[in-house]
Amino acid sequence: MTQPSAILATASYDHTIRFWEAKSGRCYRTIQYPDSVCPWNPVNRLEITPNKHYLAAAGNPHIRLFDVNSNSPQPVMSYNQHTNNVMAGGFQCDRNWMYSGSEDGTVKIWDLRAPVCQMEYESRAAVNTVVLHPNQTELISGDQNGNIRVRDLTANSCSCELVPEVDTAVRSLTVMWDGSLVVAANNHGTCYVWRLMRGTQIFAPHRYLATASSDHTVQIWNVDGFTLEKTLIGHQRWVWDCVFSVDGAYLITASSDTTARLWFMQTGEDIKVYQGHHKATTCCALHDGAEPLAFPMYMSFVIIDVTGDTCRTTLAYNRMFVHIQTQNGCKLDASDIDILFRYDLAC
Repeated sequence: MTQPSAILATASYDHTIRFWEAKSGRCYRTIQYPDSVCPWNPVNRLEITPNKHYLAAAGNPHIRLFDVNSNSPQPVMSYNQHTNNVMAGGFQCDRNWMYSGSEDGTVKIWDLRAPVCQMEYESRAAVNTVVLHPNQTELISGDQNGNIRVRDLTANSCSCELVPEVDTAVRSLTVMWDGSLVVAANNHGTCYVWRLMRGTQIFAPHRYLATASSDHTVQIWNVDGFTLEKTLIGHQRWVWDCVFSVDGAYLITASSDTTARLWFMQTGEDIKVYQGHHKATTCCALHDGAEPLAFPMYMSFVIIDVTGDTCRTTLAYNRMFVHIQTQNGCKLDASDIDILFRYDLAC
């Protein structure tokens, strides 16, 4: 099977994973997700390995690894040691291991060559989001109790803990590609931005944050001051997930209206609609960079529940065209963390 230059995949409540030709909108492969016996077990997260060879699908309570270049509907590996919904995951840049976070209250590290967990970290609450720091030695997780924890993998310890709002679930996290900024969003629809190193100077002509909501829209914010740049209108129902292209020129979104859409950022227009799912499209993954992609220039946030309005909001952070000058060192330390912004995302 010939691999397209851009790998685009979506997953749905119809228990299928679909691969699409990004330019034409043609679905060229459909996988029936193995856990389809339960209607309430959707795929929560899709991630593509840096070399574009595999797709990880996180569900309840398994992670399935599929060969991107094969026509086989069967996963090449299943990771089964979580006991509840797997909400987050990703890959180390050299593809040696994978990490995951689950509502069972654990963060796990997996050797991709074996279905056995290599390392486990306990959380005091359900884990909603996990990201890997660009230094590849620290995992940052957010949980249902509102805690953000930094785990030093080399020291095998928690090196830092932040609590933006007590007892307010942290739903989404992302880290700037050079480790200078961390963005988090919680259940109240509040987004926090931290600078991880004092004295950081930021020069960024094009830095954007995309927020997707139950109001059917996607809003594009300029990270420098978080001013609203534009609103993307086209979906008919909740927008669950979004991811930028590697050059920041395009955005992919996934919605409860069963479709995914391709947006041209310069004009804010949807230039392609991916139709084929029969129920809500819950997540999407895109890898359109060169392989291997050690540090992706885009980052998707997982879902944020905004209390009081059953609103679901998803954030994506575009990190293309960013030049950061920082002090030496990239380890996270509580004394080096300053909060830059706090702003509310109204639904």
